[in-house]
Order: sequence, then structure tokens, then C-alpha cells
Amino acid sequence: MSKVSIGLRGWRFDEEAVFTDEGEFRPLEEMPLDAKKRLVRLQDIVDAPCDACWLEHGESSPEEYNPSEVVYGEPLSEVLLCGDHENDLVYWFHEAGGSQYAETDEFDDAFHEWFLDGGRAPEGYDGVEHVATEPDELPDPPAVEDDQRKDEWDVTEKTDLRDLNQEYPGANE
Repeated sequence: MSKVSIGLRGWRFDEEAVFTDEGEFRPLEEMPLDAKKRLVRLQDIVDAPCDACWLEHGESSPEEYNPSEVVYGEPLSEVLLCGDHENDLVYWFHEAGGSQYAETDEFDDAFHEWFLDGGRAPEGYDGVEHVATEPDELPDPPAVEDDQRKDEWDVTEKTDLRDLNQEYPGANE
């Protein structure tokens, strides 16, 4: 069983759990709870800016924010990052004690605190190498009714994952 990212890199889905044999998204009610929660949450966060850019530039300079490319953490305590800041989180997680926050509600807050205190990956730090294969070959995601989303958590503005024109670094290499 292979794993795939949808919308943003980071969260990985078992292909068989979210896609039918025909390559279409399964109905949400047929998906495992974790996959369903992540897919529903992706609609809210896929167009959000990089958390680190937001922390660096503040709310008064949204033009400075890079779009998110990757998501780490659990739904509702996730960290969204651009390619320029991903190594900061990887370093924090592996080298600066961030792993103690894995799968906790404090994950995002702990990273944000570390980052605001000046935490950064050292120059030249090699983080994660991503391999993108066929990023444009994904089928349309299932439609999620607002009532279904409200059952999972507080609803924010939703983005239709079918309309993403997200560029994946390395996809054209």
C-alpha cells in the first residue's frame, strides 16, 4: 500500500483508504476516521500562509507571507510551512526537543514559541528530501457538506481541494 500527500506535503494518506480502485476519492463515510479528519481539515488550511512567515512579519504585512507547502502535526494543532521554513521545524523536531510534542495539542504552540525565541535550523541543515511523483494525477476529492465539517470541529473558511493549483517543489524535475 503506497502513501500519498494531498493538497500539502506532510500528511500522508494510505492510497487504498482514500481512493477507490478507479482512482476516485472514496466517500468520506467509507474512510478511516483519521484520514477523514485530515481531508476535512485540509479544506480549511490548504490556502493558509506559512506560520513562520506570519510569525516573522506579523499581521500587518501579509504580502510578505509565503504560501504553505507542507503541514506537520495533528489536525487543529498543525504547523503550516513554506519551503524556506520547513527545515526550521525539522531541526526543532529532531535536534531541539520538538519531538516531545509529537501528537500533542501543544505541537503548534511549542514550535511557535521556539521560533519566536529565535530558533532556526543552522545554515546548511539538511532536512527532509521530498519525492514528488505525478502531483497533477490526483482525482477530485469528495465534497464535504458543512454539517459534516461542523460535526468534526469549529468551521473556518473552506477551500475546495479540487481547485488547487499548488506547485510542488521538484515536481517538474
